[in-house]
Parts: sequence; structure tokens; C-alpha cells
Amino acid sequence: MVQQNGNSEHPPDPDYFQTNPKPHNLDRQITLARSFIEQHARANRRVALVTSGGTTVPLENQTVRFIDNFSAGTRGATSAEYFLEAGYAVIFLHRQFSLLPYSRHYSHSTNCFLDFMTYNDVGAVVVESEYQQEMAQVLSRYRKAKEENTLLLLPFTTVNEYLWLLRGLAMQMRPLSANGLFYLAAAVSDFFVPAERMVEHKIQSSEDFQEDLTNRNGAKAPAAHMEGKRLVIDLDPVPKFLKLLVDGWAPQSMIVSFKLETDPSLLAKKARYALEKYSHHLVIGNMLNTRKWEVLFVSADGGERWIRVPAARRSKSITNGNLDDVHLQGPAIEIESWIVPEVAKEHTMMIEKTKSKH
Repeated sequence: MVQQNGNSEHPPDPDYFQTNPKPHNLDRQITLARSFIEQHARANRRVALVTSGGTTVPLENQTVRFIDNFSAGTRGATSAEYFLEAGYAVIFLHRQFSLLPYSRHYSHSTNCFLDFMTYNDVGAVVVESEYQQEMAQVLSRYRKAKEENTLLLLPFTTVNEYLWLLRGLAMQMRPLSANGLFYLAAAVSDFFVPAERMVEHKIQSSEDFQEDLTNRNGAKAPAAHMEGKRLVIDLDPVPKFLKLLVDGWAPQSMIVSFKLETDPSLLAKKARYALEKYSHHLVIGNMLNTRKWEVLFVSADGGERWIRVPAARRSKSITNGNLDDVHLQGPAIEIESWIVPEVAKEHTMMIEKTKSKH
């Protein structure tokens, strides 16, 4: 078990939060989260903060152009459903317009909800009979989460919004103690444009309308600017906040992070490095091309172990533009249905160890 920081004084936040603006709707979102967390803390229910989707890096304050991260939010949205099935309340911190729990089954471009609808004899819109049972099951789970208020959806778009929200939510989750869980499945940008180097207006591509950067009295050029016909982008690294989750923001919660790689020889090594550097409880490694059916668990207590869905139980998916055509032997298995119960087991062990210490 990773040792938790028992000091009452937490390390100070980096200068990031003094030099980059607070999102305009942050207070409202934190208020919603506080009420949600208090409800489930009173019920002694575990709460999972699931992050999902990619983050954008705006190049202008009045944003026209931005850099984006590859992620549709599949892992996060799917995992959130299985956390709810496991008895957790879920704060779903997601990229705006990315996949959401439950609606993900019918909102993807390859599974449009309109394809499931038809008209009955009197012209009313109904679900096709062959899909009614499946859709009824999804609807039942969705309505249960709504009625019990166990799912809170909080959106973000930019990496700045994500970082402010992550910090604010982590601090709200402190009263949960070991009942809090962070499942950091979002694809967070590694680089950003600092506020003081952000241009206000749309960057002009035409040389006739470009800003004159020759007389700036020693000031740095904007991080994104034109030099003739070339767009120059000079990004700063996003400060590493993952260690602060353990040491400062949420010192008693379980922290699960993800490591995505394309080189198989680096996956285990970099997952282990992340585990040790950031003192998280579990790092889940996955390869870009096989992430839908196999992941590597790396933990301080359990070492390294693979979770793999057998080839004959893998759902069809689009990978590198190709539709995998596997003859299924039984219902397709979403790997998140295996990942989340294993995470919950490790969370239970952590809670029990925490109780034994006190």
C-alpha cells in the first residue's frame, strides 16, 4: 500500500492557479458537486470521480483555433456505468459532447438512435420490437441512476477548465476519506498556452493583417503567432498535478491513473515509472491498438498483471479505420466490465487497511 501523507499542511499548489484564469462556471459546478458528495457521504456510499474525454488547448482567448487530444470518451463513459452497477455514486467529469453513460449506446455515429426507431399503426414513434428489450435495460439503469441521484455530469472543454475542476472536486471529496476514488481516464493535454501569452483575437493567416512583432519592448511573442506564412506555436508543459492528488488535494482517496502507449516495449516500464513517481495506487496501462480488449494493471501491492478479453468475446470496433470482424462465441464483453470490478476490489482492500490503522 502506498503511504499516505499524514501531515496536516499540504504542499502549495504550483503558480498555475495564480496565473491562469478560473473558469466562469467553476463555482456553480463545485456547488453541485458539494451537495452531491454530502448526500452520499451521509449514506456512507463510495464516490468515484471518473474523468473522460480529451482536453483542448486554445490558441486564442476568443477561440477559433485549438489543439485537441484524441479521445471519444469511450473508456470513461463505459466505466462510469459499471461503477454505478458496483454501488458507487459517480461524478462524471467529461469533455463536452463526448460520450456519456447510457446514452453512449445510441449516440455514436455507428449506432445512431434513429436506426432503432419506427412508427406503429397509428403513426406514433416507437422502438423496433427487436431492440426493445436491450433498450429497456439501458433505460432502466439510467432511470435508477437519475432517481437515486448517483450520477452527476460535469462538463469541461479546455485543459484549463479540467485542471481547475479536478483540484476543486478533489478538495470537496476530502470528507469521503478512503471512500473516495479517482479514476483518471481523461486524455489530458501535456502542453498548453499560458494566459499571459495568449492572443486575444483570431490569428490572421494573411500577411497583410498579421500583427507586427518587431517592437515588443523585450516582451515574448505570443505563444501562437504567424511568421510570414508559417504558424509558430510555442507551448509550455502542463504542470504535473498527479502527485498533488496524493500529497495535497485528496490524500486519503484511492488514485487510479491510465498510461496509453504505442510502443509495447515501453508500456510496463512507463506504467511502473508513473506509479512510483506519482505515488498512485494503481496505473492501468493500455496500447493504442489493443486498448479495447487488454490492459495491464500495475500496482504497488499486486505487481503487474494483464486483463484480456478472449478473441471470441471481443465486440466489433473500428481500429485504424478497419472494422474488426470476429465471430463471437457468446455475448461481446466490454473490457470495462472486468476492469471496474477489479478496481473496486482493490479499493475495498485499501479501505479495510485504512480502517485497521485506526
